[in-house]
Amino acid sequence: MNYEQTREKFTSLFNHEMNDEQMREFLLSMKLDESTSVESIAAAAEVMRSNAIALPISEELRPKLLDVVGTGGDKIGSFNISSTVALLCAACGSMVAKHGSRSITSKSGSADMFEVLGIRLDLSIENSAKLLQESGFTFMFAQNHHPAMKFIVPVRKTIPDKTIFNILGPLTNPAGTKKSLLGVFDKAFVLKMAEALKINGSTSALVVSSNEGMDEISISDVTYAAQLRNGSVDEFIIDPQNYGIAKAPLEAIVGGDAKENAKILHDIFNASATQAQKDIVYINTAAALMVDGLARDIQEGLEMVDEAIRNKRAKKKLKQIIEISNKL
Repeated sequence: MNYEQTREKFTSLFNHEMNDEQMREFLLSMKLDESTSVESIAAAAEVMRSNAIALPISEELRPKLLDVVGTGGDKIGSFNISSTVALLCAACGSMVAKHGSRSITSKSGSADMFEVLGIRLDLSIENSAKLLQESGFTFMFAQNHHPAMKFIVPVRKTIPDKTIFNILGPLTNPAGTKKSLLGVFDKAFVLKMAEALKINGSTSALVVSSNEGMDEISISDVTYAAQLRNGSVDEFIIDPQNYGIAKAPLEAIVGGDAKENAKILHDIFNASATQAQKDIVYINTAAALMVDGLARDIQEGLEMVDEAIRNKRAKKKLKQIIEISNKL
């Protein structure tokens, strides 16, 4: 289907104009594979985001926002890398509007770890916006912003294969972010996701998928990347060794439950983490700072991250976010 046809079908789906059988038939037709078109991805994401409850912030603030997010589904079992990166970006001066949920495919989702850290998650949507304005960081629970999904999810769960919904979450941030570091579980979708972001109005983005299927920039292998910048999309490969980062096995960045992953985050912020835990967070944060425009390139981003850890800005930022969230 082209953009308009997909948009029409998804509008019908989100308006609850299909019964369960029709919904299932439609979702089966939207199987996720290499034939999935950029137009279908962009149209589906546009409809889903237009049906979301938007974060109530000023239009002046919206273009400044950054999201650091992965599709999940890579089955690597890593600790909460993108969530750690999101907090570290805020410590470096980014305005981070993180969109996520509890664990689906891992032992600990972003919400699970944030909760263990002490960040209050039961905020109203209005207070989530205040947290962003006052601290430079907020977390938006996906289920609070996408009410139409409550009747789609049960049907989706009856389908064993991946559908287009497996990649839509990162494209449907309810804060309307224009900048994002986005990880996907299959390199076949790297360019398509970048092009879809461009169609839907993103101004700066980096979409990544590692050679071994991580939805992050890997330190175990090369990572395939597509960058949206100045209205065009360019593909390239990120090799961690080009930045002085030694390769490490995937086992070195495996995490556990929310409590264990929160400890890893604290270790990174306290400069007491393992080299591999530090390296994978540093290179992903550096890339996100490049996307945000705070760093010229990954190398400069790495220097900014190191400084934020050494001068304890990361620890101070986390403390501030926790305190403000618990006062709202």
